[in-house]
Amino acid sequence: QVQLVESGGGLVQTGGSLRLSCAASGRTFRYAPMGWFRQAPGKEREFVAAISRGLGQSYYADSVKGRFAISGDNAKSTVYLQMNSLKPEDTAVYYCAADLSPLGDGSKWRKGYGMDYWGKGTLVTVSS
Repeated sequence: QVQLVESGGGLVQTGGSLRLSCAASGRTFRYAPMGWFRQAPGKEREFVAAISRGLGQSYYADSVKGRFAISGDNAKSTVYLQMNSLKPEDTAVYYCAADLSPLGDGSKWRKGYGMDYWGKGTLVTVSS
């Protein structure tokens, strides 16, 4: 089975930085779009960022633009989420996702429907 394995979550103070990693198994994932969602306690899961790794195109939620950066290492089938200037409202479980469909305009990712694969999540806690 294809697996997505996240790492890098933890506790950080407001204004700090954290980098999440997501490693995807399988050669077919080398250029598949990948991205991140998050779910805060008591809230719905929301889109964070996605990247078309082969083309370098990316999309971000408005709430993280200018603070988060998504990147990929195609050779390692890995995607990263660099999180800077963290705020308490960034506290959530962060989930890695992959989809075999082209990234396109990112609408599918923003809706969060029909992702082919999901990681189990990694908790990010930002203290005030």
